[in-house]
Amino acid sequence: MSIDWRRARGLSLIEQIIFIVVISIGVVGLLASFNRAVQDSADPMVTRQTLAVAESLLEEILQQPFTWCDPDDPNAASAMGFGDCSVGMAQSGVTPVPGGEGRNGGPGAVFDHVADYGSYAQAAASDAIGGQVMDGYATLVTITQAGAAFGLANDAVLRVTVRVTRGPESLDVTGYRFRYAPRY
Repeated sequence: MSIDWRRARGLSLIEQIIFIVVISIGVVGLLASFNRAVQDSADPMVTRQTLAVAESLLEEILQQPFTWCDPDDPNAASAMGFGDCSVGMAQSGVTPVPGGEGRNGGPGAVFDHVADYGSYAQAAASDAIGGQVMDGYATLVTITQAGAAFGLANDAVLRVTVRVTRGPESLDVTGYRFRYAPRY
């Protein structure tokens, strides 16, 4: 019995195996791209929450007074420079003075000046009264003098940068606080 190869039709076993392997690779690639798209669809929510935490903290900081002296200083309302402040009560640059103040307060020692937030860091985002709001969102505040960038005395403007980090993502939000007059 001889086979007439001209009339033989169909696929051999090897052709069928190769076909199955090629289709399987294509399906795996397609599913991998769908999986990545589903994972990335949650990222806008994380980004929006990160931005909300950063903007909230930045607004809280920029609403604070920016006077020559710490607002607890009896000369704060009339001081025209750091030299007019009581000893130990001047806001020396951008570090929190006097010591013992904190964002969440204490016995009469709550942040009450923009510069008090210099180097403020927190492992979990919280509100101003200490309630933990967003677990996993770490915050860091950096304050630098920036008056020269605006053609003013360097200590007349503070650049406030709030960095919020969640996992591998971080977001920086920056604002400026000008000293308009001794009392503001």
